[in-house]
Amino acid sequence: MAMNNIVKQGSTIIPYLRYRDAHAAIDWLCKAFGFEKHAVYENEHGRVMHAQLVYGGGMLMLCDVSPGGFSVHMAQPDEIQGRETQCACIHASDCKAHYERAKAAGADIVEEYAEKEYGGAGYACRDPQGHLWWIGSYDPWQAQ
Repeated sequence: MAMNNIVKQGSTIIPYLRYRDAHAAIDWLCKAFGFEKHAVYENEHGRVMHAQLVYGGGMLMLCDVSPGGFSVHMAQPDEIQGRETQCACIHASDCKAHYERAKAAGADIVEEYAEKEYGGAGYACRDPQGHLWWIGSYDPWQAQ
């Protein structure tokens, strides 16, 4: 079955995370991981209703946690003992430098930086609000 509605440019899969303090998350993600603000939309009370951060050719969308709506289908990590059912992955060409930057910014390292037998290197960490991230130099688009 052919899919005729597939986007042909830009990111086709974009993680969307919710944070209790989205402004703090945006600042930390830019400082620790090297994201750049693409757009931040606030409501009249200054809460982030939608934000887009970019990293190379990828994008992350996020917002503040709010009651009702789509939020009823999601939990924050601290509500489920820090467990996650998924994590966002970042491809970093200089993974060791990325690791050092994130560690200096206070990332909670849950898997130390290591060279991997399948190629590349990587590490895992949590951001200050508990979301799990995997960062690696392995590029699945270039793998055989």
